[in-house]
Amino acid sequence: MPENLSTSPLRVLVAGESWIKHTIHMKGFDQFHSTEYEEGAGVFLDCVRAAGHELTYVRGHEISALFPKTAEALDAFDVVVISDVGSNSFLLPDETFLRSEKSPNKLGLVADYVGRGGGLVMIGGYLSFTGIDGKARYGMSPLAEALPVDLMPTDDRVEISDGLKVDVCDPAHPVLGGTPAEWPMLLGYNRTFPKEGATVVARTGDDPLLVVGEYGRGRSVAFTSDLAPHWAPPEFVEWEHYAALWTSILSWAAGGPRGQ
Repeated sequence: MPENLSTSPLRVLVAGESWIKHTIHMKGFDQFHSTEYEEGAGVFLDCVRAAGHELTYVRGHEISALFPKTAEALDAFDVVVISDVGSNSFLLPDETFLRSEKSPNKLGLVADYVGRGGGLVMIGGYLSFTGIDGKARYGMSPLAEALPVDLMPTDDRVEISDGLKVDVCDPAHPVLGGTPAEWPMLLGYNRTFPKEGATVVARTGDDPLLVVGEYGRGRSVAFTSDLAPHWAPPEFVEWEHYAALWTSILSWAAGGPRGQ
């Protein structure tokens, strides 16, 4: 089966994968601060663009202002990708957090969007699924119903510093687009539990790494490891099949009624 490089352009909305670091430098008696802004999804986003898809990227700090607030705005996209940004960024927009004003529940809108036939991909990270110290909190949000996995109530990170082996247990599944069953190592993931009716395509040990399912008329994907460092080391990000794998995942997620 050839790798799925999809000739049909998709309208892809990506949210997350950015952060700001505020560092305290201690040098003997003295100290000073520095602040840096970083983005982690560069290679992934380049792959989406190179495949000819129409990409809209909403960085973590932009979600309050720029992430769609209506069903009509979400329906402009074939697939929504959420990666390494917690549920609070969606649930506490400026108008509610700062001014106590009523505002749309963005994660409820995404769940409804999938139910109508949209595609959803959640990618793992320290602020995905349940996340570090339980701070991502998606299991307590409306989006939990649309995901193909159930989430832990506590910190769900599994750190494998010496590298984990990926077992692609359903290599013929179309979400893989014919990419090889031998993956480079990964360094960690969020522990989740596949829902009844979902399909585990790849796992490590007893834990799923790639799970796909349906919600209403749409499709959802959980990739519980990372698309970039640190859980995705250079061996994975620079893998010759990296672009084809992600293109296939996006195409499969978007393959509900609106993508057929």
